[in-house]
Amino acid sequence: MVYSQRRNTGSRRLLLSLLLLTTWEAGSGQVHYSVTEEAKHGTFVGRIAQDLGLELAELVPRLFRLASKGRRDLLEVNLQNGILFVNSRIDREELCGRSAECSLHLEVIVDRPLQVFHVEVEVRDINDNAPRFFRQEQRLFILESRIADSRFPLEGASDMDIGANAELRYKLSPSEYFDLDVRANEDETNFLELVLKKPVDREETQEHSLMLIATDGGKPELTGTVQLLITVLDANDNAPEFDKSIYNVRLMENAPNGTLVIKLNASDADEGINKDIVYLFSNLVLDNVKSKFTINSNSGEIRVKGKLDYEECKLYEINIDAVDKSTFPLTGHCKVIVKILDENDNTPEMVITSLSLPVQENSPLGTVIALISLSDRDSGANGQVNCSLTPNVPFKLVSTFKNYYSLVLDSALDRESVPSYRVVVTARDGGSPPLSATASVWVEVADVNDNAPAFAQPEHTVFVRENNAPGRHICTLSARDPDAQENARVSYSLVERRVGERALSSYVSVHAESGRVFALQPLDHEELELLQFQVSARDAGVPPLGSNVTLQVFVLDENDNAPALLPGGAGELVPRSLGAGHVVAKVRAVDADSGYNAWLSYELLQPAAAAGGARGPFRVGLYTGEISTTRALDEADAPRQRLLVLVKDHGEPALTATATVLLSLVESGLAPRASSRAPEGAAGAPTALLDVNVYLIVAICAVSSLLVLTLLLYVALRCAAPPGEGEGAGAAGKPALVCASAVGSWSCSQQRRQRCAPGRVRPRPTSWPSAPAFLRVLE
Repeated sequence: MVYSQRRNTGSRRLLLSLLLLTTWEAGSGQVHYSVTEEAKHGTFVGRIAQDLGLELAELVPRLFRLASKGRRDLLEVNLQNGILFVNSRIDREELCGRSAECSLHLEVIVDRPLQVFHVEVEVRDINDNAPRFFRQEQRLFILESRIADSRFPLEGASDMDIGANAELRYKLSPSEYFDLDVRANEDETNFLELVLKKPVDREETQEHSLMLIATDGGKPELTGTVQLLITVLDANDNAPEFDKSIYNVRLMENAPNGTLVIKLNASDADEGINKDIVYLFSNLVLDNVKSKFTINSNSGEIRVKGKLDYEECKLYEINIDAVDKSTFPLTGHCKVIVKILDENDNTPEMVITSLSLPVQENSPLGTVIALISLSDRDSGANGQVNCSLTPNVPFKLVSTFKNYYSLVLDSALDRESVPSYRVVVTARDGGSPPLSATASVWVEVADVNDNAPAFAQPEHTVFVRENNAPGRHICTLSARDPDAQENARVSYSLVERRVGERALSSYVSVHAESGRVFALQPLDHEELELLQFQVSARDAGVPPLGSNVTLQVFVLDENDNAPALLPGGAGELVPRSLGAGHVVAKVRAVDADSGYNAWLSYELLQPAAAAGGARGPFRVGLYTGEISTTRALDEADAPRQRLLVLVKDHGEPALTATATVLLSLVESGLAPRASSRAPEGAAGAPTALLDVNVYLIVAICAVSSLLVLTLLLYVALRCAAPPGEGEGAGAAGKPALVCASAVGSWSCSQQRRQRCAPGRVRPRPTSWPSAPAFLRVLE
């Protein structure tokens, strides 16, 4: 009845401890909770969402989740209320063995943006493991001749719990012959000996049966028992004795086979065969110990037999018996405690998780790329791990907790410069020599639309002959965008504007994908000398980026206009008294073309002849169209002179027009002055014409020289600049258009002499005055 009440009281105390011992604290960058092992499913651990500063409404959208090494189902979070609770059975001994500290390390990961929190849940021990003996019974053989206070080693019990729950007390069942002596060695483990209180008599009792009870310090207390069967032997007076009852040996792990551990020495006071000693492993020695060590029965040398691994076992206890060779042998006992020393034989282990790839090139500094956790099975400095990165990468490692790192962005990224990085993470322990492990992470840089399409030059100049076919390809524009995919897909369009009374799109068009520019209709040099407009290039990014280029299209003249005669000078009255060199009429003509195509010359097709086949009395100026007398008129000349004047330009092929001039020869008293110019006499006319020709020749030479220099300069600029695309593509920069004549003087349309705004349509001229040769440069 009392025992039942104690159990109920212990259960209530256990439940109360589960509720009261669940605490938390924030420190060293983590949240700390504690929970007792064997807690029931659903046991409250802590308000993890509140303690981490997270809102309950954002747990599900931000993909709140737990991550931990090993088993992940021990603890769980209720996403509705943010409470961390026990999900399945927690066994501290299964998790941490007999380690004094036992914690569950959790990583709380939330996305959008990525955040990592470290949570440590301490698992507190309860007294759930009873002391346990490795054997159900232990057999001892004792000679009846053994004196009082003789001692015999016993195998103690073990308890998987820690602290007070593992502090064992031993009790021996009552006996008049035997008592129990418990001593603690330097490793704080119990050394048990059965003490003979008084000599036994084999003839009286051949076998004694005792019960050894081990009790731990938990609440409630748990016990374990083993039966001791003692057989009384009738032999030998003196048992072998060792120098020490306990030998402590330190041995490096990975010691090669055959390494000497210790050489034992026991002595026996007897003589003869009773003094000869054999060294044996006690029947208390477990099989795993026998697999690691061997003993020489004659010399007492203990040597390494198998592989010693500090991470597998740190300490071995070896019970040795020294038995003499008498018919009734006596046995001496000792214990060899072998401590294994750690070597740096385990390389660090590295786990890279939660990779946020690819990384946007406009990601802010401090963006978390990956999580790195490190571990090393060694201990001490051999298990202390540092982490480093390859140099010259825009990333760095940030320590978030012990052996936990975050790979974060340290400097700005530019995909157009470096599209990806190979990041090598090196983990190195503190051993001597140190061991290291490496892991590679390919970090791809994702493109953002941060580059606008760019043309090779801000202006392009092309030359197109007038009267082109509709739809003719003028040139091809190309813009380069260093971005990728949609951000680099460029489309072209016209920047719409008005050209005179018409829209620009009625003259030209641009293909949206290829950038090819086409003339939609024939261009007329006489209407439009220069068509200047802008083409826009836009990428397909969000938002789109773009740039413009200016295209200058010079329309080159062709000889498509014949000379046009101006009214006036068709009929004139000429006095017969005129001498040679007098101007009697003038043929006026203009040509809507430019340059050589507008340079006109005149000649008589049917000169009037005098009576008797003499030379005709009239001639026409080659470039002036002035009709003058070649000699003095006389009575033999017909009274009506019909002159047919051919007007011809210098185009290829040349176009012509004809003018008919009717002259009436009258007496001097009846005719007005034939010319507004004062008569100079026959002698003065050739001199005036000669002066004019000299001026014309000098002007033509000057214009021709300047034309040659201009063409040389234009060719040099074309060779120095990158070649243009498309038909008739010009060099970069502002073009120079040169109109000149190689011989004689020429006429150029008034349209060419006027400075016009690019792309502006101007009306045809109404008057075309003759002029000497000239040079004009459009800038």
